[in-house]
Amino acid sequence: MEIVKIEKALELLRAEKKRKFIQTVDLIVNLKNFDARKEGVNSFIEIPNLAEKKIAGFLTKKSELVDSITEKDFVNYKNPRDLKRLAKKYDFFIAAAPLMGKIATAFGRVLGPIGKMPSPQAGIMPIDNDAAIKATIEKVEKMIRIRTKERSIKISIGKEDMEDEKLKQNIDAAAHAIENLLPRKNDNIKDVLIKFSMTKPVRVR
Repeated sequence: MEIVKIEKALELLRAEKKRKFIQTVDLIVNLKNFDARKEGVNSFIEIPNLAEKKIAGFLTKKSELVDSITEKDFVNYKNPRDLKRLAKKYDFFIAAAPLMGKIATAFGRVLGPIGKMPSPQAGIMPIDNDAAIKATIEKVEKMIRIRTKERSIKISIGKEDMEDEKLKQNIDAAAHAIENLLPRKNDNIKDVLIKFSMTKPVRVR
């Protein structure tokens, strides 16, 4: 597979067949000399430009700023199917710290394994007033969770309707941040690719 600059890769991807929806731009980092079981990475990285996410909040009271799940709503998610549907609907969950114990009990068995439990690194607020909710949303829209379960990391870094320069900045920032998380840095990276939701990947340098 030919290796091209990010700008050229985006040009090639935009030349592909147009879809009836706005595609996600994915970054794929394939690894080498890496044991995912012993050296697994579970952390957050930050990108410079907002990547729109569907966010829900476990809050003490309803908020107009975010889809809200209050404690009295927890009973609506006792069915495993409803829990899984909730987990699939949203990319990220934020939470009020006082509720975390009950959130872990009610939702942890589904959100935990897929890396969507609210985290102290990005998502848990000491209080959930409008200012805190707004600040937390702005923070998590620039945060991406990195979890290595195999020798490949795939993350969404934007949408195809973003400007090429902003996508490039996100790709560069994410690739460098992932490299810094790996135990042997660049020596753990086999190759780096980008793709749109429905396209084949293009290898970049």
